[in-house]
Amino acid sequence: MDYPTLTDPGSRREMTDVFLGYNHNLRAGSGEFYDMTNMTSDHYPILAPRRRRGIFASPASVQGLIAKDGLCWVDGADFVMGEQRIPLGLSTDPGDCPKRLVSMGAWVLILPDKVYINTADPTDFGSLEAEVRVTGTVTFSPCAADGTARTPQFIQPTAPEDPKNNDLWVDTSASPHALKQWSQSAGMWLSVSTAYLKIAAPGIGVPFSRYDGIRLSGLPEQLASLEGAAVVWDRQEDCLVVAGLLEEALTLEADFTVSRKLPAMDFVVESGNRLWGCRYGEDENGQFVNRLYASKLGDFKNWSCFMGLSTDSYYVNLGTDGPFTGAVSYLGYPLFFKEGCLHKVCGDYPAQFQVLDTPCRGVQPGCGGSLAMVNEVLFYKARHGVCAYDGSLPVEVSAALGEGAWDSAWAGALGNKYYISMRDAREGTWSLFVYDTARRLWHREDDLRGESFCPCRGELYVIDRDSGKILALLGSGEPEKDSVPWMVQTGILGTDQPDRKYISRLTVRMSMDVGGRARFFVQYDSMGGWEHLGTVNVTSLKSFSLPIRPRRCDHLRLRIEGVGEARIYSITKTIEGGSEQ
Repeated sequence: MDYPTLTDPGSRREMTDVFLGYNHNLRAGSGEFYDMTNMTSDHYPILAPRRRRGIFASPASVQGLIAKDGLCWVDGADFVMGEQRIPLGLSTDPGDCPKRLVSMGAWVLILPDKVYINTADPTDFGSLEAEVRVTGTVTFSPCAADGTARTPQFIQPTAPEDPKNNDLWVDTSASPHALKQWSQSAGMWLSVSTAYLKIAAPGIGVPFSRYDGIRLSGLPEQLASLEGAAVVWDRQEDCLVVAGLLEEALTLEADFTVSRKLPAMDFVVESGNRLWGCRYGEDENGQFVNRLYASKLGDFKNWSCFMGLSTDSYYVNLGTDGPFTGAVSYLGYPLFFKEGCLHKVCGDYPAQFQVLDTPCRGVQPGCGGSLAMVNEVLFYKARHGVCAYDGSLPVEVSAALGEGAWDSAWAGALGNKYYISMRDAREGTWSLFVYDTARRLWHREDDLRGESFCPCRGELYVIDRDSGKILALLGSGEPEKDSVPWMVQTGILGTDQPDRKYISRLTVRMSMDVGGRARFFVQYDSMGGWEHLGTVNVTSLKSFSLPIRPRRCDHLRLRIEGVGEARIYSITKTIEGGSEQ
C-alpha cells in the first residue's frame, strides 16, 4: 500500500539587528517601533534608552531663555545672568508670558515689555520707548541743523531787492511756503532743501538721542503742520531740533507730546544688524496693518527714522492674507511665515530691500516656537507635519509620526538633532520627539512639555513647563536621580508571512547594567490585552539572550518595558509553517 508523503514544513529565522526608530503607522517595517518612550539614536544601529537629563536651575517663574556668554533667563520680574539677578520690573501678567527674548550684539530685548539690557554692562538697561509730555511755556524758533539761530531776513511773496550774500527769504507766494537763500556768486535765490526749527522746553530732550525718529502730537494750531513723524537733528537736555519751516520765533503756552515708539509686532528677529518684525492686525495707532518692519541699522530703538540714508528704518505693506505665524533669520535673510506662505527679504539697505513671496506650507498657528536650524536646514511644524526648508521649497520629514493632530509646538536643535515638543490636540497629551537628521530617524522620548529651547555651549536647555525647571537635555547640571524608564512596542508581527506560517519563537539579544530590569509583554491577534511573559532583573553586568515562546496565533505585538541602561542588539523571529486548517 502506498502512503502519502508528508513534507516537513521547516522553519527559518529572521534577525533584526538594525533598529530604525519610531514609526507610528499601521504598518511598521523591520526594526521600526509603533510606540516608544525614552529611546535614542545615539547608539545606532543598537536600540538604547536616552541618557539622563540634568536640572540646570529651578527658578520661581521662568519665562524665557536666551544664550549669551552663558545661559540667561527671565525669572518673574527679573533678568538672570548666571549668578547675577537684575531687577527690571518686568510684567508677570500671564498675557505677557512667556517672554520673547531677542539678541542683538551684547543686547537682549525683552518683549512684550519693551525693555532692553546690555549683558556686557548689566547696569545699562531701560525702555525701548521714550515719551515726554511738554506743558507750559514753549519756544519755537527757526534755526540751522546744529541748533544755531537762523532767522529769515525777508518774509514776503515777492523777491526782495538788494539782498546780501546768504540772506534768507521765506517765499509766501505759494502754499506751503518755501525757504530760499541768496547766493552772491550765482546772483540768484536758491531753494533751501530743508529748514529746521528748535523746540525749547525744560527736559524735552532728556530721553532722546541725535537722529532719533520721533512723533509730535498735540501741537498748537499754529504748528499743526509739524504733527506726526520727525527726526531729531540735534538735541540738548532742554531743546530738540527738527525739520520744519518757521517764519519767526514763537513763545506759546502748549500741551503736547514727543514720543519714540516701538511698533506693535507679532514676531521679532535680528538679521544684518537690524531688528525685523511683522504685524497683522492693529498697529500702535489703532490702524489695521499687514506689514514688515526693520529698525534703523544698529539701533534697535528706532523704527521710524527716515533720512534718505542706507541706515534708515524700513517698512513695507504686504498683499498676502492671514496672520503671521512665525519668523526667523535664516542664512542671513529674515523669513516671515504665514500658514500658507513665507516672505523672504533680500537686499542690504532700504532702497534695495525686496520681499519675495513663496506660496508653500508655512508654520502652523501657535507653533512659531518650532523654528530651528540643523546644519543649514530649517525645520518647523506645519499644519500636517514637520517640514524641512533649505531655501527652495519645504519638504515634509515627519511621515513616521503618523496621522496625529499636533499643535502648540516648541523646538530646538543641537548637533544633528531636531527636538520638538508638541501637544496631541485630540488627547491633550504632550510628547518630545527627536529627529536625527543624519540618519533620518525619529525617536520619542517622553511627555515633556518643553518651551523656549535654547542651545548654549554644547548643551540644549529647555523649560519644563510642568515643573517650572530649566532642564539640560544632554545631562549637564544636577543629573536626574532616578534611572530612566523606557519602553518599545513593535508593530504587528506576522502579517507579512504568506500561507499558514506563524512565529514560534522570539529571541531578544540584549545587555543591561547592574540594577536594571526589563519586562516582556505580548499581545495576540490585536485583542487589546497584554500578556506578561517574564521579567529580567540584572545582578551582574553581562549580555544575554532571552527566548520568548508565544502561543500560536495569526499575528502578535511585542512590548519591552525597562528601567536603567540597556542595549538591545537584535530581535530574532523563528518562523514555522503550519497546516492548511
